[in-house]
Amino acid sequence: MNHMIRISPIRVVGPDNEQIGVMETPDALRLAEEKGLDLVEVVPDNRPPICKIMDYGQYKYELSKKPKQTGNKANEIKEIRLGRSVKIDPHDVKIRVEQARRFLMEGSRVQVIQRFRGREMQHKDLGLENLQEFVESLGDICKIEIPPRFIGRQAQLMLAPERDRIKAMKQREEQKQKDEAARKAAEDEERKHQQALAALDAREAAEADDDEDQVGVEVEDDAASEPDSKKAKKDTRKVSNPVEDEIADLLGM
Repeated sequence: MNHMIRISPIRVVGPDNEQIGVMETPDALRLAEEKGLDLVEVVPDNRPPICKIMDYGQYKYELSKKPKQTGNKANEIKEIRLGRSVKIDPHDVKIRVEQARRFLMEGSRVQVIQRFRGREMQHKDLGLENLQEFVESLGDICKIEIPPRFIGRQAQLMLAPERDRIKAMKQREEQKQKDEAARKAAEDEERKHQQALAALDAREAAEADDDEDQVGVEVEDDAASEPDSKKAKKDTRKVSNPVEDEIADLLGM
């Protein structure tokens, strides 16, 4: 790849996307060779052209592994068939309506086909009614791009997405999801708060019970020691009684 760069000077970007700056092409080539890499022109229309020092083989391999980009959804046409007859079950119609809605929300156009069997061609109005009801079910996100027309034994029309409506609808849905997420977060926070309060109440109640038990023990201890105190008081009165002391002296006690 190096020999294809014929313009000088060039703007050089390093292998780690660092800006090396503007330099002469031979100097850039020499720098790339010193690093054991290639010098690849990545933006040829710029002046000076932008070249990057890289492993070109690895670069090509990574490009080959990337999925190919699909075409523009606006150019895609999805086909929905309303069964093989005008006599289609309402449940089947509902399934096809939801399928068409998904296609339209993605930005694709939808071609709806109503087939006729046997003598049903004599009652084309029934098939057109089916198409009309189908369109009305999707009227909030689409418009009729090509009105119903008959081709052989089938009628078909083309629906196109109403992009402004779809965009507004998606924005409302995103906002709804955000609001729901915020509501759940608030509920979780409130639940945690209530749990913390309940745990605190339980702890305070347990501490209060412990205090009451301690007071009860102290009262019992006081009650148990009360007789000894009274006895001590009685003994004290007996010793300090003057009459008893005088009698004891007379008796030589």
